[in-house]
Amino acid sequence: MLSSSAIKSKARELGFDICGIAPAADHPELYFFGDWLARGYAGEMAYLARSADRRADVRRVLPTARTVIVTGTVYNVDRPYSTECADPGRAHISRYAWGEDYHEVIERRLDALIVWMRETAREPFDALAYVDTGPVQERVYAAHAGIGWIGKNSCVINPGLGSWLFLAEVICSLALDTDVPAFDQCGACTLCLEACPTQALVAPGVLDSRRCISYLTIELRGPIPEPMRPHIGSHVYGCDICQEVCPWNATAPVSDDPAWQPRATWDQVNLRWLADKSDDELAVALRASAMRRAKTSGLRRNITVALENATGASRT
Repeated sequence: MLSSSAIKSKARELGFDICGIAPAADHPELYFFGDWLARGYAGEMAYLARSADRRADVRRVLPTARTVIVTGTVYNVDRPYSTECADPGRAHISRYAWGEDYHEVIERRLDALIVWMRETAREPFDALAYVDTGPVQERVYAAHAGIGWIGKNSCVINPGLGSWLFLAEVICSLALDTDVPAFDQCGACTLCLEACPTQALVAPGVLDSRRCISYLTIELRGPIPEPMRPHIGSHVYGCDICQEVCPWNATAPVSDDPAWQPRATWDQVNLRWLADKSDDELAVALRASAMRRAKTSGLRRNITVALENATGASRT
């Protein structure tokens, strides 16, 4: 018989650092998404509004859903935080994008988990797997699966693993034992809200994407608005500041998984060195990388802005 404990054990065997199970229920936190969209916080990410109805409940994605198996994978590696670097000429790239494309790596692991589940179960069942690309409010289900709470920086935080976690899920029709939801342990801490260079965290757990450096350097198409350019600093792809200042990440474990180790092109590189790369060289470096999201043109735009900021900083 396929049990929750057996699924968790197999998930760890396949490379996931944590696994929990949430009921496919009408969780109250799911309702905030509609309000967040109504405030315009999604910016130009129109696909979020188009899929809002499905994102409201996983049972609108898989009508037979009874449970959601949520996995977490640590991607933190042995490199200093950007906030520990005083060099304005260093190109800063979000930690999650340093290595292989997590979508592809984790999708293979989820597929292997489902294959094993079908071989082990005594009954047929429906299942859909997603790695950050499906119409699923995965942080809500992660919280209800006991993976961690949704912190003031809007990331899922686990007390032992921190927030450097790739989340993924299997929505299924199996009636599995579910976990106790995680409880908020941010307390009175507001370091992430105070550290955000663009004040994108407009309230605890509420992110205005339009002001977020990650949105501006990844999701935004076209020029970065002039008023926001100085705040980009030397970030060329994403931003981790709100996670770096989080006390729960002060002792976050380090992964030795080869998939997450930084590629040479992105490993603590100089902005000028990166700017001197041709578009063809950048395109090669973006292959099988999550950074393909910004495309070569977007990355070139970001490098130009960051270099302008670094040049100005060096003159002061």
